[in-house]
Amino acid sequence: MREPPRLGLRENLAQFILLVAVNALVGGMLGQERTVLPLLAEQTFAIGAYTAVLTYILAFGVTKAISNFFAGTLSDTYGRKPVLVAGWLVGLPVPLLLIWAPSWGWIVAANVLLGVNQGLTWSTTVIMKIDLVGPKRRGLAMGFNESAGYLAVALTALATGFLAERYGLRPAPFLLGLAYAALGLGLSCLLVRETREHARLEATTHEASSLSTSQVFALASFRHPSLSAVNQAGMVNNLNDGLAWGLFPILFAAHGLHLAQIGLLTAFLPAVWGAGQMITGAISDRIGRKHLITSGMLLQGVALAVVAWGTGFTTWALAVALLGAGTAMVYPTLLAAVGDVAHPSWRARAVGVYRLWRDGGFAVGAVLAGVIADLYGIRTAVWVVAGLTAASGLVVAVRMKETHDRHATP
Repeated sequence: MREPPRLGLRENLAQFILLVAVNALVGGMLGQERTVLPLLAEQTFAIGAYTAVLTYILAFGVTKAISNFFAGTLSDTYGRKPVLVAGWLVGLPVPLLLIWAPSWGWIVAANVLLGVNQGLTWSTTVIMKIDLVGPKRRGLAMGFNESAGYLAVALTALATGFLAERYGLRPAPFLLGLAYAALGLGLSCLLVRETREHARLEATTHEASSLSTSQVFALASFRHPSLSAVNQAGMVNNLNDGLAWGLFPILFAAHGLHLAQIGLLTAFLPAVWGAGQMITGAISDRIGRKHLITSGMLLQGVALAVVAWGTGFTTWALAVALLGAGTAMVYPTLLAAVGDVAHPSWRARAVGVYRLWRDGGFAVGAVLAGVIADLYGIRTAVWVVAGLTAASGLVVAVRMKETHDRHATP
């Protein structure tokens, strides 16, 4: 007979570590594309227009954003584990489509499936960790979750850069993704346990709160000042990440960097981002969320300005490190802030709404950066996004209130 659920990191350590590992595999599925696909577009499919190159990020961003929203609702209705398993099933064909694609349309189709995979699996691992740890360690939990995912993005982007240089752009880099999908599906089916009862246990310590999905969407998106500030910051954060993902490798290649150097720079951003979150998530449990988010968005704006201004591997490495540090300050803290505000009975849906807006930033970034780059060049696109990112930090400073009760931290 299974023992009743208990809240806390120590009480659920084995499942927590397992979910960290599963989310690392989720991140690896994304990392298989970061270095290779922008170069595949130019060198294999001869796509010259930046807007056309970024169609795969547009497809990914739209489908991931929508999947995030439904992941929260489905998790509340059917449980977390079925949604996680469904996400891995959708992800299985992605590496094969990338390997065999005879045209760019196949690449875009693969990224539709990848968006669904990422939306269902990453959202669910976030929700499950929040369920397990309870309110006191929420920032730490989100730090480890996002750290595992983006360190895996970094390591896979680095590995695929070296594989592509040695064996070509296809198929070797995408065989990693195939292994990740198979392993993630196996672990999720056999070892991951349902966590919805943990959320119900936490709900007993709160006043009753019942909101429809449309009410949660309106509250989180517009009516609640702190949640709406968090949502716009998340959207702008992924807007600039979409720019980095789609155009940085092309910018670096245009200035003579070879594949291994591009792979290093591409990996450096999620590496600093990923490692930093293990620290920043825990820090937000002690000092609060607002100031980390504000300063992180402003630091990202500065870093993007350095990318637009600079040339050469060393300058870009410094800029990418700053961008990763700023993102690390923001990423787990935004999720923790949503968890602070949302009632356990509708928290999964609030996380879904946040991730809908946040990952919609990929789509907005793909369109905005592509159009500006086609009209005025990549550097101008980076300057514009740098300004938007700094402005987003100022919105947080003005509109958001502190959401974390620091006195509750042990």
